[in-house]
Amino acid sequence: MPPPPVRSRHSVLKWIAAILAIAVHVGFVLFLIFSVNWQNRKPEPVTAELYVPPQATVVAPPKPVPEPPRPEPPRAPIEPPKPPPQAEAPKPDIALKEKQERMKREQAERERKEKEKQDAEKKQQEKRLADARERQSREAEALRAQAERERQAQQQKAAADTARAKVNADYIRRIQAKIRGNVVVPPDIQGNPEAVFDVVQLPTGEIIDVQLGKSSGVRTYDEAVQRAIMKSSPLPRPDTPEMFRRNLTLKFRPLD
Repeated sequence: MPPPPVRSRHSVLKWIAAILAIAVHVGFVLFLIFSVNWQNRKPEPVTAELYVPPQATVVAPPKPVPEPPRPEPPRAPIEPPKPPPQAEAPKPDIALKEKQERMKREQAERERKEKEKQDAEKKQQEKRLADARERQSREAEALRAQAERERQAQQQKAAADTARAKVNADYIRRIQAKIRGNVVVPPDIQGNPEAVFDVVQLPTGEIIDVQLGKSSGVRTYDEAVQRAIMKSSPLPRPDTPEMFRRNLTLKFRPLD
C-alpha cells in the first residue's frame, strides 16, 4: 500500500514544475514584446513658426574695369636632369691585382708583427739567460770566497793546533825530563819496554795521584818510574796558564 502515495507526489511535483516553466517563458515573451513596442514608438511631430523680416534694397557696387593682361616674362627652358655619373666597374684584372696587393700588404704586416714578437721574446730570453749567468757567477764567486775563508780558517787552525801541539810536547818533554832524572833503572832490565802512567796534578804542579795505565812488563821498572814521578812533584808548569792540563798521560822507556 505505501508505493501509490509516493508515485502521486512525484506526478504533482512534475506538474508544478511544468506550470512554473511555462509561466516564466510566457512572462519573458511578454517582456520582449513590450520592450520592442516601446522602442519602435514613432516620435510626435513638432511644429514651429518661422518669421522672415522684410528684405531691404541692396545697391550693387560698380563693377571694376578689368586691366589689360600683362605679358608673361619668357621662361628659361627647363633642362632635363642629367643622370648621375655611373662609376665604371673595375676591370677584372685591376680588381684582382688590387686584391693581391692588399693581401700582400696584410701578409707583410702579419710577418712584421710576428717578427717583432719573436724579437721581443728573444730579447727577454737573452735577458733571462744573462741574469741567470750573472747570478751563477755571483754564487760561484761567493762559494770561492767562502771556500777561501774556510781554507784560511783551516790553515790558521792547523797552524794554531801545530803550535799548541808543539808547546804541549815541549811541556810534556820538560815533565818527562824531570821525572827521568829521578828514575833508577834496574840493572837486569832487558830491551826497551814502555810504561804508561796517568798523573793528576794541581795548577801549582803538585802531584795528587799517580796510576799505572800500562805496565812495561817489568815490575821493578814500573815501580821505579812511579817513585820518580812522586819524587818530581811539583812538576814544571807551562809557559801560559792556558796550556795547563790537570790530567797527564806520561810514557817512559828505559833507553829514552
